[in-house]
Amino acid sequence: MTYNIGFIGYQFMSEAHGNALNKLPMFFPDAPETKRHVIVGRTEDALEEAADRLGFEHTATDWREILDDIDILYNLTPNSVHPEPSIAALERDIPVLCEKPLAPTLEGAEAMAEAAAESDATAATAFNYRYIPAIQHARKLIEAGELGEIRQVRGHYLQDWLTDAEAPWSWRNDEELAGSGALGDLGAHTFDLTRYLVGDRVGEFDRVSGQLQTFVDERPVPGTDETRSVTVDDAYTAQVAFESGAVGTFEASRVTDGHKNDHSIAIYGSEGSLRFSLERLNELEVNLDGNRGFETVLATDPDDPYIGHWWPPGHVLGWEHTFVHENYEFLMAVDNGDDYHPDFQDGVAVQRILDAVERSAEDSEWVAV
Repeated sequence: MTYNIGFIGYQFMSEAHGNALNKLPMFFPDAPETKRHVIVGRTEDALEEAADRLGFEHTATDWREILDDIDILYNLTPNSVHPEPSIAALERDIPVLCEKPLAPTLEGAEAMAEAAAESDATAATAFNYRYIPAIQHARKLIEAGELGEIRQVRGHYLQDWLTDAEAPWSWRNDEELAGSGALGDLGAHTFDLTRYLVGDRVGEFDRVSGQLQTFVDERPVPGTDETRSVTVDDAYTAQVAFESGAVGTFEASRVTDGHKNDHSIAIYGSEGSLRFSLERLNELEVNLDGNRGFETVLATDPDDPYIGHWWPPGHVLGWEHTFVHENYEFLMAVDNGDDYHPDFQDGVAVQRILDAVERSAEDSEWVAV
């Protein structure tokens, strides 16, 4: 079967997923066949250009018009547009891959998860960092008990694209469109990665103490002489208590000068530890029992996950390859009728953490997740 794919959205994430679909037939020949059938957006001129560039046969300006013509929906829109199209597709048993965070609010995310539970279709939350070979190697070490009892997790996601107060306003600066700022945009990734790596060892996030901070209150609107208010956080920090008694420290920022895309996580156990940075995504630093410090493992051997599909050992992968792996696993699950994770339940679990951090910051106290 060839699956007709529909994209809602034609900017950053559409480029990432469009590139992934383009690469799949060459490097993952067992992947299901897909056809980029239709792409949806609001601005017709930009939409036509995007359709030509990304390889889509048709365009539409209303997502409601395409549901009868597609087999799989990719919801790659601003967060406020995640719930309604995704729910409508799932009610028709159309598989959905939705970008993260699942929704701008916990209520919206829970409605999406409920629709997924009632549907026969696969519902995927797009946490692509699970599909980094080094991260999957880290998970194997943790599952094998190599780190012993997990005691601490430290995670940060640091960027600097909003450091300049004159950096332009976008939908990511608006609470109604995005839900939150660095917390949801970046922190969601770290929370999901933590659940993926150590959730079986430490349980769920139990309690959090959070802080949100906005440093620039308004930003210029591109193409005008106007400014618009920034109604989300530029940075967040959080302390976490896990169900097991382990503790965590998390932060994200879009104003940390000098950091371009530094998503890092470190996990410390009674018998060893490991740490990872997205800016060196082919490497995992490991310190196991008896070692005198961290050793760097290069996760580019053919027996590392996905590497056998790509290049000879030592020929590193990049950020875009995570989307290829993600699309491969999603489409294979759809085709085979298998369970897929991270699903909408994983997405809503992360949304509950985001909501708890916001509530904690508002009340200046520890809150339950």
